[in-house]
Amino acid sequence: MNIRIKWLRDQLKSMELEGMIVSNPVNVKYLTGLEEEGTLIVAPKENVFITDSRYIESVNNKLTIDDEIVAYDMRNMSKYDYEGFFMSCHDIGFEEKYVTYEVYKRYLQIYQVNLVETEGIIENHRIVKDEEEIGYIKKACEITDCAFEHIKKVLKYGITERELSFEIEKFMIENGADGVAFDTIVAFGENTSMPHAVPTNRKLQSGDIIQIDMGAQYKGYCSDFSRVLFIDEMKKEYEEVYDFVLEEQRKIVDSFKNGVNIKPIIKDRETDYHLKNFNVMHSFGHGVGMEIHEEPILSSKMDSFLKENAMIAIEPGVYKSGRFGIRIEDTYHITKNSCINLAKSGKNDIILSLKDRN
Repeated sequence: MNIRIKWLRDQLKSMELEGMIVSNPVNVKYLTGLEEEGTLIVAPKENVFITDSRYIESVNNKLTIDDEIVAYDMRNMSKYDYEGFFMSCHDIGFEEKYVTYEVYKRYLQIYQVNLVETEGIIENHRIVKDEEEIGYIKKACEITDCAFEHIKKVLKYGITERELSFEIEKFMIENGADGVAFDTIVAFGENTSMPHAVPTNRKLQSGDIIQIDMGAQYKGYCSDFSRVLFIDEMKKEYEEVYDFVLEEQRKIVDSFKNGVNIKPIIKDRETDYHLKNFNVMHSFGHGVGMEIHEEPILSSKMDSFLKENAMIAIEPGVYKSGRFGIRIEDTYHITKNSCINLAKSGKNDIILSLKDRN
C-alpha cells in the first residue's frame, strides 16, 4: 500500500473532494518516488501516472503492485480516457501554486470537472519528516561539513571564486552526494555584500573576507550551510557584525522547539536589526527537505507554528553595500523541546592564515 497516497486520499475526503491532479514534480516524487516527467492523477477508482513514451518503460520498471499506480503513455490516450478518470465527479483538487493559467484552462477542457484549490496540502505535509527523510538530510549535512573542512585546507592566495566553487561541488559529489542542493555561492571581499553573489574570477587576497553558501543533496534531500572565513586577519568592522549575526542565530535557536510561533521570535530579531540600523534583506530562514526552500518561512508576516521533526535552515545575515556581508547558516532538526544543529563545523575558528601556503 502506498501510505502517502492513502494519506492524500483521506485529506481529499475531508475536503469533500473526489480526487486530485498533482502537477508539481517534487510532490509527485514525494507521493510516488517517480522522477520522470508526468502528472499524477488521484482518481476515485485508481491512481494514474500520465507520462509519455520517453519515460513509460522507466516508470513501469520502477512501479510495483504495492505502489497501486497505473502508468499511461499520453500518446496512446484518447479524449475518452481522460474523461473516464473523473466520470461523474464534480469537485477535483489541483495545485494552484504550481499550475499556470494556461494549464488550468487545459485541465478544465480535458477533465470536464470543477477545479478546487488545495492550498498546498502536500507541501504542508512535507514539513514534518519521517525517520528515513531525517537520515537523508543528516547525511547531506555530513557531506557538506566534510566539504567545508576540505576547502579550508586547499585555500590559497590567487584562487578564484569560480575555482573554489567548483572545488566544493566536485568534493561533495566525489564523497557521496547525488549533486548540489543549489548553485554554490562563493564570494570574496566586496562581493560578499551581495546575498546571492554569483562566483566570478575575483582572486583571493590577504585581508579578504570569504562568504560560502553551499549544500549537498543526498537521496533527493538537501542541506543548507553558510560560513564566513577571514584571511590572515579579522578587521574590527567585520568582528562587530559577525558577533551580531552569530548572536541573532543563537537567539532564534534557543527559542525554537515544537509548537512555537515563529512570528514573534522573528519580529524580535527584526527589532534588533533596526536598533543597529541594519537592513533585513532576506528571511531569517526556511524549511529544508526535497527542496532547498520549503515551508515554513521564518517570517514575521504571519503566524506559523513549528512542528516536531521539521528541518529548518536558520540564516541571519547583514550586508554593507559595496563593502562586505556576513551570513551564518545551519540546518536544524526541530524536536519536542529543542532545536538541534545538524552541522558540526564550528563558527569560532574562522581566521585562516595562508602565508605559508604560497
